[in-house]
Amino acid sequence: MPHRGAPANPPNRFERVRTVPPSADPGHGFGIEPDPDEPPPDVRTIYLRDPSRSIVATNSSPDVGFDASVNPYRGCAHGCSYCYARPNHEYLGFSAGLDFETRILVKERAPELLRAALSRKSWKPQVVAFSGVTDPYQPAERSFQITRRCLEVLVAFRNPVGLITKGALVTRDADLLAELARFDAASVVVSVTTLDASLQRRMEPLAAKPSRRLAAISALAAAGIPVGVNVAPVIPGLTDHEIPRILEAAADAGASFAGIVVLRLPHGVKEIFSDWLEAHAPERKAKVLHRLQEMRGGKLYDSRFGTRGRGEGKYAGQLRAIFDLAARRHGLAPRGPTLSADHFRVPGGARQLGLFAD
Repeated sequence: MPHRGAPANPPNRFERVRTVPPSADPGHGFGIEPDPDEPPPDVRTIYLRDPSRSIVATNSSPDVGFDASVNPYRGCAHGCSYCYARPNHEYLGFSAGLDFETRILVKERAPELLRAALSRKSWKPQVVAFSGVTDPYQPAERSFQITRRCLEVLVAFRNPVGLITKGALVTRDADLLAELARFDAASVVVSVTTLDASLQRRMEPLAAKPSRRLAAISALAAAGIPVGVNVAPVIPGLTDHEIPRILEAAADAGASFAGIVVLRLPHGVKEIFSDWLEAHAPERKAKVLHRLQEMRGGKLYDSRFGTRGRGEGKYAGQLRAIFDLAARRHGLAPRGPTLSADHFRVPGGARQLGLFAD
């Protein structure tokens, strides 16, 4: 059984009825002792069909550099204990805990829906980000290949794409990304949280090892694809000291630009990550949480645009200064290339009508 990032399934904040397992109930399940022969809860990963009828999501957040995004999957088996996307699973009736990493919704019709969206007269050629929420190269992608099939659509239309991932599987699609890069229509960002393989395995159990992420940067750069590194999330008191080393390693691997995002813990992620710290880094727990509160006006999370990914105050400024200095030292630009939609085309030479028309 694979290691998981969340220790349990906390209650869904939208549900009024909650089930308390006997082991977590002081009354032992209303006086009923658990059966010692009963197997533990099944936490195998289950894949479910997602019935979505549209695939391109739009946002107006000033914190992200794109307006349109595609998420081939909902939920993420990488199981990162700190993942800000966990609360989204609660809108589906699941928990932000183990459910998020073991109940994965697969958008099997994503390539078809994407082709339809790009064929409409109303489509404005623009950068499509993969993904705005969960990782497009999580373990499910190896079998389902939803991301690759979507990239094939983007290549056919020459529509620009920006990818962000912790998965080394991105190198499988270097052929498609290189084809888009010929038209200045592709870039990739690889997120690196830590270079400590042991810490990474406990914190991001099914994400690629740090060495494989650096190898992915190298392979993509060699294929002529603009690639950068995102030092994300920076966890104050746990991984912040690694900022210069991560930037150096990424630059040596071939990264040409870099970004930084400070840990943010919306809704129930605060408790999930706090429990993870208690289990895996108890000696650091108080320092990490206090540092976060120092950067968030005394709270563990501040949802305001413009600050939620950076924090505020003296310590936040110090992190940024360290990052900026190291990035300049290693020749890393503060942002990726401006992608072009100038070569966009609709296969066949005309906008499709009928089923795909507005």
